[in-house]
Amino acid sequence: MTNASPTTTSTLPNHKAEGVHAMTSDTPPGGAWKAWIPGLLILFAAPLLLAGNPFYIHLAVLICLNIIFVNGLALINRTGQLSFCHAAFMGMGAFVAVICTTRFHTPFFVSVFAGVAASMLIAFLLGAVILRLQGVYFVLVTFCFGELSRLVLLEGGDITGGANGIANIPPASLFGFTFDSKLSFYCLAAVCAFASIVLLIALFKTPKGNSLDAVGDNPDLAEASGISIQGSQMFAFVLGSAFAGFAGALLAHYLGFVSPESFNQHISVAAIIMLVIGGRGSVLGPILGALIMTPLPELFRSAIETQNIMYGITLILVLKFLPMGLVGIGSKFFGKGGK
Repeated sequence: MTNASPTTTSTLPNHKAEGVHAMTSDTPPGGAWKAWIPGLLILFAAPLLLAGNPFYIHLAVLICLNIIFVNGLALINRTGQLSFCHAAFMGMGAFVAVICTTRFHTPFFVSVFAGVAASMLIAFLLGAVILRLQGVYFVLVTFCFGELSRLVLLEGGDITGGANGIANIPPASLFGFTFDSKLSFYCLAAVCAFASIVLLIALFKTPKGNSLDAVGDNPDLAEASGISIQGSQMFAFVLGSAFAGFAGALLAHYLGFVSPESFNQHISVAAIIMLVIGGRGSVLGPILGALIMTPLPELFRSAIETQNIMYGITLILVLKFLPMGLVGIGSKFFGKGGK
């Protein structure tokens, strides 16, 4: 650690001075979200107009769960790390919650809490070992951990159900009300997705949130300014994994079935694609990514052989022409708001 002061911007190269200015700016990012939140409320309320069509409500539920899931990945990515084991934490949250519900008959809230806590604990233990790695090394280790987690669940025998998974999971229930229909579960999922967005907005209005961005933008300058790189990355990794575990616990109780293959590497890659296409540097990015990419597998189910090809082409085009994702289009016309 050095004794460099963040106030000596005139002696720093331009890009570093800009980074320090971002960390010390009196104007918190996200002010434009006062205009976005009413729009989000309208967006989450819109599927209620399609309440008569179970298929659209099913898609809306999956979009909400993917928003929570990708929000966690976006939080980790804001510190400069890209996790390829995000689905593993989703699976941990799902299986721990389901085991608590089916074996110990705990209330839904307690089961979900246990699933989230398990994801956070494993993320903390894993992060303590691997967060010193950077770039491709971090990606490779998280990829291996995702596969290891899936194999452990497959070999879990009676506890996880092995390859057959666990079926007949009771629906979610809170305060005596059972969310046993698609429409009622959508209301629960929409509230949870909206809460996860508001949580991220509130986080990135705080100095802690600014420090996460600073670590992702320029780790050397952030460290010189007194910000703990590993501490910030650990915070984001644990909280982002908690988002994944929460989404997994909700998904298991919605579908009534959970299997290790439901949380393989394809799910992690799909989340990364949603994040890249929506936009990696904005809270709005995961929302757009989930909103656009979630329905595609259902709409193109008849062309399942070419789905991965279309995903690949879409990803390449976005990286080539929209490196900031779809959010970048809005930024060109309406400025930087919404970060």
